[in-house]
This record gives sequence, structure tokens and C-alpha cells, in this order.
Amino acid sequence: MKNVLITGASGMIGDLILQYCLDSQEISKVTSLVRKKRSEQHDKLNELVITDFLDYSNHENAFENIDVVYFCIGVYTGAVPDEQFKEITVDFTIAFTKMLKKHSPKANLIFLSGAGADRKEKSRISFAKYKGMAENYLFANLDNISTFRPGYIYPVSKRYEPNFSYRLYRTLYPLIKLMGPSASIKSTDLAKAMFRVGIKGSGHNTVENRDAFSYLK
Repeated sequence: MKNVLITGASGMIGDLILQYCLDSQEISKVTSLVRKKRSEQHDKLNELVITDFLDYSNHENAFENIDVVYFCIGVYTGAVPDEQFKEITVDFTIAFTKMLKKHSPKANLIFLSGAGADRKEKSRISFAKYKGMAENYLFANLDNISTFRPGYIYPVSKRYEPNFSYRLYRTLYPLIKLMGPSASIKSTDLAKAMFRVGIKGSGHNTVENRDAFSYLK
């Protein structure tokens, strides 16, 4: 039986992964770091309200004896100023990693990144550059990491789309899907693949969009 730690469970992918965890007989406890608790309760679920994702000093015990981590914190491009976007994407990852390394360095960490993440850190696209920076820090400090790099994630459940581009992508999804397995993935498929790699492990440190489908079989 495994102990799981998850961040970003209020997001589209994090919420789906959380449900897989709660339904799994292989998991005994799930600790979710949140800004606000959800209304639903579950015997396995322990939600900890975090007021500052740069400082976990008051919650160090949450990082002890963890087997699997799902790191799904993120923000849409353009939703916040660039400085804040970097803080959420890079600095939040660093603060979390430091605490995990201190208490559960052997945990299997599954990181939600994105297609085009630039580990050379030279991209002019903020998303690519900052995701690459976050990945670099993870790989330099932890041993067991699988970073997922999805393309367009099609929301299976209806939701409020964050901007015009995402509304357009949703409309054009039937055409995007025709572009092949590197272009897109359903939200449920991505979450299931990430969940399975967390539990079973993976032979790949970097899982591109096309690779994620192999974990659904």
C-alpha cells in the first residue's frame, strides 16, 4: 500500500489523478496540498491548506514516508504576469522539491510539464523556458522522476475555457486529433497514464505526448 502526495488537485488533470488514487486499492493514503478544501470527503484523503507554496516549513510532516508524488501545479500562459508565471512554474517546483528531497528523496515523482519544454532554457516562449528550468532542477536533485509533456489536452468534461485559444482548440479537436499521437491527448487518458506511471514506474524519464498512450494498454 502506497502513500501519495499530490499538488494541483483542483486543476483538470490533478483532479482526475486524485480520483484514480482514491479509487485504487494500491493506495492507503493521499495527502493533497491545496489552497482551499473541497466539499467532498474521503477516508483516504488528507487535505492540507497551504497559504504559501514557497514555504512548507509548517508542513514538513506531510512530506514524510511518501512513495508517490503527482506534481500538477500550473497556470495557463497569459493568465498572470510573466514574473508570477515563472514563480508558479519554477519557484514553486524548487520549494516543493527541496522539502521532498529532505524527507522522501526516493519517492517516485510524476511531473506535469508540457510539449516543447526547453531544458536548454533558451526558448523565447515563457512556458517552454520555465518548464525546462523546472525539469532541470528536478533532474538535478531527485532520482525517480517521470516528466509528462502533453500536447493539447482535450477536456473530456465540459469546463470554462481559460481563453479564446482554448475555446478554439476545443472546437478544432477533431482536426487536431487527425494530426497524430504527438498532437493531443484526452484529459482522462493523460491522467490515467500519469497515475499508472506513478504506481508502476516507467522506463522513461521524459514522456512525450505520443509515449503516454503506451501506458493505457
